[in-house]
Amino acid sequence: MSRKRTMSTKQKIALMTGAATLAGGFAVVTMSMGHASVVCDGLDQALRNNESFIAGQRANPDAQSAARIANREAVIKQINVQREASGCGAAPAAPAAPAAPAGQGQGQNQQGQNQNQNQNQNQGQNQGQAAPPAGGAGGQVVCAGSTVTLSGEAGAPAASSNQFPLGTRLKVTNLDNNKSITVSVTSTSGSCALLNDAAFEQVREPGKFLIRKARIERVG
Repeated sequence: MSRKRTMSTKQKIALMTGAATLAGGFAVVTMSMGHASVVCDGLDQALRNNESFIAGQRANPDAQSAARIANREAVIKQINVQREASGCGAAPAAPAAPAAPAGQGQGQNQQGQNQNQNQNQNQGQNQGQAAPPAGGAGGQVVCAGSTVTLSGEAGAPAASSNQFPLGTRLKVTNLDNNKSITVSVTSTSGSCALLNDAAFEQVREPGKFLIRKARIERVG
């Protein structure tokens, strides 16, 4: 005569508790991995942006290239410290340096020097003016679909760009939290718009170094 083994109430509760704990632990691990991925994606993009900028400066140098490269190399060191602290693993491959067109090196150097003079004049005109306030009126949407990350540069809230001249005012809105900031372009970079640390801190989501849904507007 066979006997059916039944579980006591205590055994059932213990089994259900163990299953819930296991499921909860899996969820926590999954969320942690997802958060780390978002952080590392932003830092990796910032690293690529700065490396691309350095490669471009080395391929087409001008009178200020050495100073710009030294600045960006210091930024890259700081980004790598953040990547290591976030457990991001191996760094992305550095971009290949673009080749300078034959016979145009001297002309490009002269053009770069002229651009530098214009940039210095713009900076002189902007000195002493109050920093533009966060937010501000909307303007012409530019660089549609672009993501925004940080350049890693210190200083007052500002932006860098490869499309807009110094002094251009850009309004960057993080569509995930509706935070926005209006800043002036103060340096060049390898992207439509990069925010320095102070500006990025005002619009980013906690723990994230990449704005995937961004609206970039040219204002003023």
